[in-house]
Amino acid sequence: MGQDWEFTDDRDQLVRAPRRPARLVAYLPTAAALHDHGIRPAGVFGSAHDDPAVPDPAKSGRLPLEDVTYFGAGSALDLDALLAARPELVVALTYGGGQVYGIDPEAAKHLEERVPLAVLDVGRGRSLAGIRSRLTALARSLGAPEQSDAEAELDAAERRLSGVAAGVVRPRVLALSPAGPDSVHLARPYAWPDLAALAGLGVALVDPASGQGTNWSTTGWAEAAALEPDLVLTDVRSNAARLGDALGPTMRTLPWNPELPPSAREHARFCTALADALEDVRP
Repeated sequence: MGQDWEFTDDRDQLVRAPRRPARLVAYLPTAAALHDHGIRPAGVFGSAHDDPAVPDPAKSGRLPLEDVTYFGAGSALDLDALLAARPELVVALTYGGGQVYGIDPEAAKHLEERVPLAVLDVGRGRSLAGIRSRLTALARSLGAPEQSDAEAELDAAERRLSGVAAGVVRPRVLALSPAGPDSVHLARPYAWPDLAALAGLGVALVDPASGQGTNWSTTGWAEAAALEPDLVLTDVRSNAARLGDALGPTMRTLPWNPELPPSAREHARFCTALADALEDVRP
């Protein structure tokens, strides 16, 4: 007989199971991060922004989507099918306040009455390292081994990025999510844990003008072009519009996922890709 399993989630709730959970269902980017730790989820779900029938590959990291069941997204989450799969733990996110992200409140309540639910906070004010650490703590509680090689890879990638970003003239980097032919959402760097981490490494992120919008400043493409970025991080999630030539055919871009799986391996890959891109645009 296994021992009871316990984990205190980011709502300060003690999540319990009669034994260490082996059959998990998780929000897609979280499932991808758990997979990087060697924890293979049985199923995944998306958010209200996602296709209810097809998981977003931009959020899946290295998770083999063909090997996991997709239970839908947002209000189209198939709760009956999820419960019929008999998960021993469901892992979800919150962007603050403890409200479960990606699952309607009534469905989340119904789910938690039947299955242990662990909720991790990825909201504003949480550091990227802190988010990654909490995911790692959950993975370790589920039997994942230490990943000193992945941590070393991330450390090396961050040191290289910091070195490339330094200099008298630093390339200007603008993160955005295309909204359509007439408008674009410009990311506020310190509202996003990954962008705040990049700024801390010395990346010269462009901060849009103050105004409405906590995470984004929504404006026209002409206003975005007037910020004169040298490199654009463009949202590649399936709910974002395509960038195309909205900022001109010569604009240098790098795919950006605001919901990057919170694992050392994924963060190292992105830091490396950004360092490569900055080297290419450096004056």
